[in-house]
Amino acid sequence: MRIDLNSDLGESFGRWELGDDQALLSIVTSANVACGFHAGDPSVLRRTTSEAAARGVAVGAHVSYRDLAGFGRRFVDVPPAELTDEVLYQIGALSAFTRLAGDRVRYVKPHGALYNTIVHHEEQAAAVVAAVRAFDPGLPVLGLPGSRFLRLAEEAGLPTHREAFADRAYTPEGVLVSRREPGAVLHDPEEIAQRCLRIAHGEPVEAVDGTRIRVEADSLCVHGDSPGAVDIARAVAARLRAEGVTVAPFTGRNA
Repeated sequence: MRIDLNSDLGESFGRWELGDDQALLSIVTSANVACGFHAGDPSVLRRTTSEAAARGVAVGAHVSYRDLAGFGRRFVDVPPAELTDEVLYQIGALSAFTRLAGDRVRYVKPHGALYNTIVHHEEQAAAVVAAVRAFDPGLPVLGLPGSRFLRLAEEAGLPTHREAFADRAYTPEGVLVSRREPGAVLHDPEEIAQRCLRIAHGEPVEAVDGTRIRVEADSLCVHGDSPGAVDIARAVAARLRAEGVTVAPFTGRNA
């Protein structure tokens, strides 16, 4: 049994620091690195990709709406053609730094509001798919199981991978509970680790209303900006390995 453990990294900006990237890079197997549109400046991107490459951590482009002030967590009604260009721009920027580090962008994962929007929004999902295909028609994408984004990506011939969230609550429909709702973010490392083990085993987990849902996943995400993110990631990785689950990049970065 094998599963990836990813985290959102490279989200500091200028003198504003967010998260403990160095500690998380010693634990996770894939890094969703901000590309400058919701967070991250050029120096942060270069430093994060360099450290990831040195540790053998797979780097993914964490693409977003152009929304620094809102941290990419607000919907933007951007025209599809413009969204394609903006996503392509972000992948290209991160690619420059991964190449300097002797590596390459291994996958693309949308961030925040864009991630949630393209679960259902056909035009924006197609726009993101078009950007990835334009950059590299063989580049994998990471997204929510059952989303329009993954369906359109698969139809376009892109390798698709399913993601579950270690530290976020789910609705009975299998989508993320809005951060504006109580209980949307989970905090207890041991409880989260047990939940992740159930996901890795293909067993059902509790939705926010107590119903049982099954979340299929190739990768588990711990948000780098969550309080206690390092402790959560460490607990998840330890529990998985203790139960015989191999923790490794879904892209085969270390294969």
